[in-house]
Amino acid sequence: MGRDRDAGGRARSARPRDGLGRPLPYGARGVERQPEGVVRAPEESITQAQRLLDAGMPFHAHEVFEDAWKSGPADERALWRGLAQLAVGLTHAARGNPKGGGRLLLRGAGVVEASAPAHGLDRPGIVAWARGLAARVGAGGEVVDPAAEAPRLRG
Repeated sequence: MGRDRDAGGRARSARPRDGLGRPLPYGARGVERQPEGVVRAPEESITQAQRLLDAGMPFHAHEVFEDAWKSGPADERALWRGLAQLAVGLTHAARGNPKGGGRLLLRGAGVVEASAPAHGLDRPGIVAWARGLAARVGAGGEVVDPAAEAPRLRG
């Protein structure tokens, strides 16, 4: 069986995924995936990502942040990359990988903290959330509920 490919011929798994981005068997019902390569206005990216985070879908929010990182202005790319790392960190913590989740949460927090203020994001609040969650999952190895732990991107 050949690799799944998108309309542009790039390798892209067609397997359905669950809310945390884990692949499911072909034919299973998954959640709708975020389209890749979408150029959104920053406000739309933040709104869409917050909606996904609140729904317990941080993997999918990461894809929104990744699009902003890849398509945004050079001076904002680090901020969007840091936000994507935070979403993946939350994903790992929810999947039961506290070590990987904590590491990504701390890395993303450092990137967001070092970034310039932009788009009304509550950078100090996001950084405090990430560091607090990293400490909790790292200390106890707890699996977290991603919806209950979703950060507030704006205060």
